[in-house]
This record gives sequence, C-alpha cells and structure tokens, in this order.
Amino acid sequence: MNENTGQSGIPTDYETLIDAETWAFIRESESWYPPDTAEAPIERQRDIYDAMCRVFHRGYPSGITARDAALAGVPCRHYAKAGSAAPATVLYLHGGGFVVGGLESHDDVCAEICAATGYRVIAADYRLAPEHLHPAQFEDSLAVARAVAAAHPGPLVLAGDSAGGCLAAAVAQAARGQGPAIAGLVMIYPGLGGDMTRGSYQTQAEAPMLTLADVLFYRGVRFVDGVVPDRDPTADPLADHDFSGLPPTLILAAECDPLADDGATYAARLNAAGGRAFCRTEAGLVHGYLRARKTVARARDSFARITAAIDCLGRGDWPVWAERRD
Repeated sequence: MNENTGQSGIPTDYETLIDAETWAFIRESESWYPPDTAEAPIERQRDIYDAMCRVFHRGYPSGITARDAALAGVPCRHYAKAGSAAPATVLYLHGGGFVVGGLESHDDVCAEICAATGYRVIAADYRLAPEHLHPAQFEDSLAVARAVAAAHPGPLVLAGDSAGGCLAAAVAQAARGQGPAIAGLVMIYPGLGGDMTRGSYQTQAEAPMLTLADVLFYRGVRFVDGVVPDRDPTADPLADHDFSGLPPTLILAAECDPLADDGATYAARLNAAGGRAFCRTEAGLVHGYLRARKTVARARDSFARITAAIDCLGRGDWPVWAERRD
C-alpha cells in the first residue's frame, strides 16, 4: 500500500484515493519528470519539463490555427477557430512554478479550449524566475490583459493553472477600478498563498506530482533573497484584505495536492464579500492532471468542466456543475 504521512502525522492512502488510470499517468510523468527534478539546476529543470510536455502534447483539434505575436512586449500565442465569430477572449496563463513552462508547454490545452468554446484564446509567455523575480510575472500578465482588452473589445475571461492560476487571480484583483473589465476567472489547481502549516499543505505534503517541499522551493526562488513580501496580493492573492468587486470565479482543485485547500479558501472569501465563486475539488486527481485529460476519465471529465466554465463565463452565464451547495 502506498501510504504517505504529511507533517501533521495524518496518513494519506493514495492507493485508495487514486485510481489505476491516474497512477499510470503519474508513472509516465515521473519517467520523464522525476520527483527530484526541483533539485536540478534551473536550466536542467526547464529542459526536463519541456521534454515531458512534448511527450504529452496531443496536437490541435480540427479547425484550430495559431500565430505568435507579442502584446505589451510579451510574447503571446493567439488561437482561433475557423468559422467562429469569437464572441469572447480567453487570456491563458500557464503553470510551472513561475520557473518553467511557456508557449509550448500548454499549447494543446489552449488549442482545445479554443475548439471547445469558439473563443479567441491568447497565451502569454510571461518572464520566468529566478532570472526575473516578482513582480515581473504579475506585471507581464497584467500588461497583456490590458493589451488584450484594448485589442479585442468584448468579454475577457482569465484562466490559468497552478502558478498561472495565481497570476490570473492577482490580475483580476488588480484590475478592479483600473481595468481591464474581467468577465470571469477560471483557476485550475492554483497556489494562492494559503497557510502552509495546516490543511492540505500538511495532509498532502507528500502527494504524487507535487510535494510541499516542491512548493517551498518554487516559492523561494520567486522572490528577492527568498523573502516573501508581506501581505502582497500581487504575489499571494489570499493576502488581500478585500475580496469584493471580483468577477465570477470557478476553481478546480486536485484532491491529492498540497495546494488543494487554496481554491476553497479563495472561493469562501469571495462569496463572503458578496461575490460569486465556487471551488470543486476533483476526487483522486493530482497536480498537473491537465496532461491526463486524454487518458484518465476523471481528468477528462474535469477538463470538460473547465471548458464549460470558460464558455459560460464568456457568455455571462453560470455553469450547472457549479451550483452553490450551501
């Protein structure tokens, strides 16, 4: 039995929580991206990550085209669906711990979002740490959001996974009263700066695909001298003191992930401030499950919820799967 114990001493039985399909995905991922990758030099980490992403790349759906063109000085990739009027635009911010990833790592994910919604999708290649420390990633993301809104009037949905989810939330919070107008926010297993001494950070500290030690490493290399800014919502969206005036927000968290509780905490604070938010914790899934959407039923179903959320928010609607359960 594969039973890990978090720092709280509470055992997590991953053999029970995680199904065979997901274990196969984990093992394939680790064959390309070993669990100790975070200990390698940064350039080596990027090489390993890029190679893994190429293996999992699923190509483009029929009718999807892409072109590269910078916005606000940031390299971007623009996806379009043939025959679609693109009534809304999606700005997608990729994951990778603020250290790895780029236009190639989530290329097929963005193409599939475009195909599923018919919306224009723009992926931003924001600057990476440690060469570019915070707030470089936030500044790039906000600048691109404003450039997208200026170039494409109409609903703008922010979406992102992991570090990209954090950036999407930070942009949405910074945009209040200053622009651009955000129609909706969709985050996939985001890290939002939650309390690392409790909850999922402890019970899922040794989760497959992402451990608490990994989270701490990537957090440390993002800031000057590894010092996290105090109460800075552009770095940690949960550090904000005000959660009012935010766009409708949908969050998909992975159960077997140290970051799992951040989404629920964020949704609760937004709802308490009078907004509309819902977090669904996907049972038995792990950090990075977007790459499993073609081989794991649970991940496929979750990706369908993700694209439905983006589609609905772009039209000013609320998806059925996210009805509040108070």
